[in-house]
Amino acid sequence: MDQLITYVFYAFASLTVLSALAVLMLRNILYAAVGLMGTFLGVAGLYVFAGADFLAVTQIVVYVGGILILMIFGVMLSRKSSKDANHVLSSTARRAMSVVVSVGLFCVLFLAISQSTFTAIQPNGEHQTSTKIDTLGKLLMTDYVLPFELAAIVLLVALIGAIYVAGKKDNSKAP
Repeated sequence: MDQLITYVFYAFASLTVLSALAVLMLRNILYAAVGLMGTFLGVAGLYVFAGADFLAVTQIVVYVGGILILMIFGVMLSRKSSKDANHVLSSTARRAMSVVVSVGLFCVLFLAISQSTFTAIQPNGEHQTSTKIDTLGKLLMTDYVLPFELAAIVLLVALIGAIYVAGKKDNSKAP
């Protein structure tokens, strides 16, 4: 049984890393968004292994179900420009800068993770066996229902705004 859990963990870790690499390498933005969805789902699976069930469900609902779908709508509704304006940096310089920034970010994150301690033990010495998802759900639908609904309205207004901007005709250019 422990071997199966180890294999599933490595499957989620591989899904996360390979999907993130696909996001970096793919030129088509819709394919990159599908890769981003795989990354989000892999991270949600890793949250389950870390004992953070609520974060895993939130990862799926918020990122995959909300933000990623809004990004895809934004891409689909936006107009393509004819060609980009003059680039300040050459392609080689942009690639070199991205490698430097990526390596620097990796080093910072690696140091932060390597110096952290992750435990699933509560202060009283007992192992954490369950989360308080039912309590959080009840609070979200009773005491915090107004902020929850306001967030939904803000996302709806953003989607309607994207549709409006995408449907607007550009009359500034004379034939």
